[in-house]
Amino acid sequence: MEPVTVSARLAAFAVFAVFASFASFAPPAFSQIIAQAPKGPLTPPWDKGIQPISRDSYYNAIACGKQGGANPPCVFYDTGLCRNSDFTLALFTPYKQVAYEVWQAVRNKQEPPTPSYADAQRTRITVGVTPVGGSKNAIAGVTIKRGGRVVKPITQSLETAGGGKFIFDFPAFAPTEDVTLELAGRAKTVTCAIDRTVLALLR
Repeated sequence: MEPVTVSARLAAFAVFAVFASFASFAPPAFSQIIAQAPKGPLTPPWDKGIQPISRDSYYNAIACGKQGGANPPCVFYDTGLCRNSDFTLALFTPYKQVAYEVWQAVRNKQEPPTPSYADAQRTRITVGVTPVGGSKNAIAGVTIKRGGRVVKPITQSLETAGGGKFIFDFPAFAPTEDVTLELAGRAKTVTCAIDRTVLALLR
């Protein structure tokens, strides 16, 4: 039998190194969840999805805030929307801006205010992301997938505590088709599939 040459040994080692690198490669961690519809009853009723403020949505939001209570579903409709072990989400919209201001006053037994319509007109959709207690997965980015398109935020800001705020325009959440909200963490990516019927209930 012919002795193994040095070059043959080197070639064999190179092949082994390539296979070892593939064996040790671990794809990024990934988690898929399905959005849950807001827990009702949602009064006043709403089925138009998140929109720029209008006369109808403005007065609807005021009526929502006047309900008071500890946790009215029409104000906190986003609670548990995309519940997962890494991130907590909070949506801030023109509707919520008006409803929340009125709700706070009513809860504190104050006269319901007349929120600024102009301020609500300037408000877009902010997706606030906060790490769940104990989570080591800081948020790095948020995108929305609609069909074959990827919608990126207009602006974003990351926080030192691992959370962030991501601002989108209204078409990103339009209830015309199903969407996927992608929460790209530094350790793991979480995606949340949101059906169009759920999108229609958001305010």
